[in-house]
Amino acid sequence: MPTSTLITLCTCPSQATAEEIASALVEQGVAACINIIPTITSIYKWQGKLEKANEVLMLIKTDQSRYQDLERALTILHPYELPEIIAVPVEQGLAGYLNWVTQCTKN
Repeated sequence: MPTSTLITLCTCPSQATAEEIASALVEQGVAACINIIPTITSIYKWQGKLEKANEVLMLIKTDQSRYQDLERALTILHPYELPEIIAVPVEQGLAGYLNWVTQCTKN
């Protein structure tokens, strides 16, 4: 059964930036929990040029009802001109955990 939980992926330029953003998002109540995965390599085209960068990946757990608030906060807090913000629906999960995500992100 589909849930209202989303995992939002967002890359950051450094561990410190990711930790700062993650703390703010949890404090604001737009995210219940954020996992920070260090040192990923991203290869992409930006302004017509092939780029390669070491980044940090945040896995942000939120409720669908808070996604717009999360996106707005990420856009404000993030240092990139165009941050990667991609939300993926959670199809299934431990009911108690999913309920906790919803409770932590209630308006």
